[in-house]
Amino acid sequence: MPSDDCLIPGQPVPLPRGPTLQLGSGLYTRNGETRASLLGTPLQHGSSLTIPRLKTHPPAPNSVVLGFITRLSPQQAVVSITVVDGIPLPLGEDFTGVIRVQDIRATEKDKVKVGDCFRGGDVIRGLVISLGDARSYYITTARNDLGVIFATSEAGGTMEPVSWQEMRCQKTGKVEKRKCAKPEGL
Repeated sequence: MPSDDCLIPGQPVPLPRGPTLQLGSGLYTRNGETRASLLGTPLQHGSSLTIPRLKTHPPAPNSVVLGFITRLSPQQAVVSITVVDGIPLPLGEDFTGVIRVQDIRATEKDKVKVGDCFRGGDVIRGLVISLGDARSYYITTARNDLGVIFATSEAGGTMEPVSWQEMRCQKTGKVEKRKCAKPEGL
């Protein structure tokens, strides 16, 4: 196997030294350079090199999901789920999730305001708690590692977390309220 690294489409594929390999699915050659056409890890089977298509699955209870906020109301935030358990969903195959006001934080649930925790377009990490109704999955952000992981400010600048409930605009320095996820590695 030439690489243990996951490649993204368009990324050059490091080829092993030795005999020339036959390129299989998930790979292409452009200007004499072999590149990935799928997200995944290259696998060598004899003299053939392929990138197998990742098998996606719908969210299930306890699945960690990534998505972005599409709609807000005083009772809930609607999420378009785009990644399930670390595997991106194919384009156009997103699922809908709902974060209810009581599922945003583990403490002080009666003081939570959806508009102070999320804004439209925020990227969130959440945990599926149930299958919900026929149209959506119920998601919680009531853990330290769950919540907003990427946001843009009203001024259009990238936000950085300054506490578990505030993010600062890197462009203007203005602080906005969000339910922040604890950054990985801290």
